[in-house]
Amino acid sequence: MREPNILLDALIDEADISHDGLAARVNQAGRRHGLALLYDHASVRRWIRDATVPRGRAPDLICEVLSARLGRTVSLADAGLSRGAAEGDAMPLAKTVDAATALWRSDHKQGAALRAAKPVQGPAAIAPVFEWENPPDDLDVARHSGRRVGAEQVRALQAARVRYERMYREAGGIPVRPRVVAFLAEQAAPAVRGAYDDATGRELYRAAGGLAAVAGICAYDADLQGAAQRYYFQALRMAKACGDRGFGAYVIALLANQALYQGNCRQVIQLAETALRGARGSLSPALVTDLSALQAKAFARIGDRGGCHASMTRAEEMAARIRPEEEPPETSYVQAGLVETQNADALRALGDLTAACSYARQSVDAAAHSHARGKVHRLATLATILAGQGDAEAAAGTADLMLDQAAGMESRRIEERIVRVRDAVVGMSDGKAAADLAERVAAMTGTSLRHR
Repeated sequence: MREPNILLDALIDEADISHDGLAARVNQAGRRHGLALLYDHASVRRWIRDATVPRGRAPDLICEVLSARLGRTVSLADAGLSRGAAEGDAMPLAKTVDAATALWRSDHKQGAALRAAKPVQGPAAIAPVFEWENPPDDLDVARHSGRRVGAEQVRALQAARVRYERMYREAGGIPVRPRVVAFLAEQAAPAVRGAYDDATGRELYRAAGGLAAVAGICAYDADLQGAAQRYYFQALRMAKACGDRGFGAYVIALLANQALYQGNCRQVIQLAETALRGARGSLSPALVTDLSALQAKAFARIGDRGGCHASMTRAEEMAARIRPEEEPPETSYVQAGLVETQNADALRALGDLTAACSYARQSVDAAAHSHARGKVHRLATLATILAGQGDAEAAAGTADLMLDQAAGMESRRIEERIVRVRDAVVGMSDGKAAADLAERVAAMTGTSLRHR
C-alpha cells in the first residue's frame, strides 16, 4: 500500500478548493484540450489516499488548475504526481521542506489519509537511513525568500520541544499529539519556509527536527505507526541538514524502537549498528547506552544469547559514563535504572527470570527521580516477571502500583502494557488479587478478559 499524497492534499487545501471543485476544474481544463474527462470527488480522494497518479495528461491538468488558483507554478513533483523519480532517490532539501510542511498541514487538519497510513517496509524504509549516513552533505542550507527568520524563532522551537516532551511523559501521546502538530503547522512551517542564512538554517533544522521527532513519538504512542514513521524520516533528513550526527543517531534510535514494537528484531540490530557507525564517534554515552539496550532486547527475542549479553554489557559500561549536564536535551529519557529495565526485559525473553527479576527490582529502586511514564514501564516489567515466577500476590501488588502511576495518562502503548500485565497475572492465578487487578484494569482501560 502506497503512502498518501500529502503534497497534493496540502496544495488543494491551500488553494481552498473542494475535492468536487478540483475534479470539475480538471474536467473543464480537459475539455479545452479536447479530452472527455469524468473525474469526481472520489477520484480526487483516490489521488490523495492511495497516491494514485491519474493517466494521460490529467496530472499536468491538475497542476495547471492549482497553478492558476495559487498564482504560482506548481510542478508535477510539487504535487506528488511525478512518475519519473525513483523511490530511493535522495530528496533535495527544498523538497524536504515542502513535504514536511505538507505533512504538518495535513495532520493538523486531521487528514484521514495520513491517519490510515501504514509504515513503509523494505527498501523504502531503509532509504532515508542510507541517505542520512552517506554523502553528499548539505553544503549550504540558506533560503533567500520569505519572512526573515532569526535566533528568536529558533529558541521558540527549542523551548516548545522541551515543553511538549515533558507533557508527553506525564500525560501520554494522545492528548499531546494535536498540540505538537498544531505548533509545527502554525509556527515551525512558516519558519522553515522563511529566509535565513546557513548558520541560522542549521540551528532551525535542528530545532524543527527535534519537534518533528516529538510529533513522531506522540503518533507512535497513539498507535498511528505510519504517521510516526513519516515524522521520524523528516526529523532524520533535518538532522542531516543541520549537520548534527548525534541527533540523527537519536532519530534512528526512535526508528529502532518502533521496529522493535513491530517485531522487526533484525532491523533493530541493523538500525542500531548504522547509528553507531554513521554518527562517526559523535554519540553521547546516553545514546550509545540506549542503542545497545535496544540491541540487547532484539538479540534476546531472536534467541541470540551471546549477542544479547554483549549488548547488555556495553549498555551498562556506557551508562556509567553518562554525565547529564553534558548530554543533548533529547537523551534526558536515559535516566538511572533505564538500562536495568531494558536488561530485565531482555533476560525475561531469554527465560532467565531470576536474573531478570534482580534487574527489574534495581530499576524500580532507582525510579525515584524518573518521570511518570518511566515508572509505569519499570513496574510493568517487574510485575510481568513476578507473574512468570508464579508469585501472583507480589505481581498483583506491583501491578497496582503501576496503575497508580498510569492514572490519567492517555497512551495506546501504556494501555497495551497494562493489559499485558493483567493477562500475565490472571493467566497464572484465579485468586482474589488477580481478580481485583482485572477489575481495576477494566475500569481504567475499558478492556475485559473476554476482549483478549
